[in-house]
Amino acid sequence: MKVDVHAQGFPLTEALTEHTERRLRFALKHAADRVQRVSVRLADVNGPRGGVDKKCSVHITVSGAPDIVTEDTEADMYVAINRAVDRVGRTVLRRMTQ
Repeated sequence: MKVDVHAQGFPLTEALTEHTERRLRFALKHAADRVQRVSVRLADVNGPRGGVDKKCSVHITVSGAPDIVTEDTEADMYVAINRAVDRVGRTVLRRMTQ
């Protein structure tokens, strides 16, 4: 499973990258053999103005199934990552059991 993490509007830290990859590997461990690629986009929509503007978009390519895309926007980037990854993990599991 190849994971790409990119940031828009702020510098991507190693801590954010490691957190994102760790959460993805845990959420997708039941489907790791079918997940081909994961692309994560992290963005600070409003920049320095603040507010609920930390966005995490996750795009997953799964063999033999349509791509899965989910996103979440929160005040804290770690919360946005956790919620988006949890959602995509549930979606992958649901699609595999159909």
